[in-house]
Amino acid sequence: MTTLDLSMCYQELGFTEPPFRLTPDTDYFFPGSHHLEALNHLRFGIASGGLTMLTGEVGLGKTLLCRHLLRHPPTGIRFAYLMNPDQSYADLLISIYEDLTGTLPDDQSLGALQRELPKLLLRLAVEGERVVVLIDEAHRLSGKVLEGLRLLSNLDTEKDKLMCLLLVGQPELEQKLATRAFRPLRQRISVRYCLESFTWQETRAYIQHRLHIAEAKHRFHLGTGVLWLIYAWSRGVPRRINQLCDRALLAAYAQGRHTVTPMMIWRATKEFLP
Repeated sequence: MTTLDLSMCYQELGFTEPPFRLTPDTDYFFPGSHHLEALNHLRFGIASGGLTMLTGEVGLGKTLLCRHLLRHPPTGIRFAYLMNPDQSYADLLISIYEDLTGTLPDDQSLGALQRELPKLLLRLAVEGERVVVLIDEAHRLSGKVLEGLRLLSNLDTEKDKLMCLLLVGQPELEQKLATRAFRPLRQRISVRYCLESFTWQETRAYIQHRLHIAEAKHRFHLGTGVLWLIYAWSRGVPRRINQLCDRALLAAYAQGRHTVTPMMIWRATKEFLP
């Protein structure tokens, strides 16, 4: 089925757009209790100027949290957002420089970057802007890059840090930093939070929230029994919820219905869940 065909399917169901896409769309951000706590921890970490670590299993919405924070930044904060941690320390510094300035550095050697980036951070601080380096998928950072980031986070003035570091990743990040080799970096973590899945009540509200945003005609229905099945099989993980609901909506379209049945959810679990 082509993208155009899929778009027509959702329109036939009464939606302006697919309500359960897997992409981290900030328009669909749902303020679940754990996600709000995670945001508050990230904001507190930024305010304190230290190193902050957010961990969570796959599919819990960590990237969406990052995007939401970028869309609603604290006053006086300049973000460098890195989504590709599989790079050398020099390449990472280039990425930070480019994000902060919009241009690539003239000299991209490691030595030049280590001289120029602190100057840039200091200049921004003088102009009233604090830099926050936000790294998604941080569990994939190499040991050398993590050590380089530790040294970079040492930069400060008499009163403030020149750079705040937010590390966001899967639980492997916590495990990696728990090893002896990363003890100096672990000791610098001032704020940490582990994101958790939705409760039953949040799962129900999350689904209704996404349906409401995408609906044009408000005529699609998911009963309490169906919502409970989605929660039971997804275990409150947003990505799994989206997969199940999206597949069930297409099944409803195929059957010419405007409601999802338990059988549709059961069949969807056979496609997406182990």
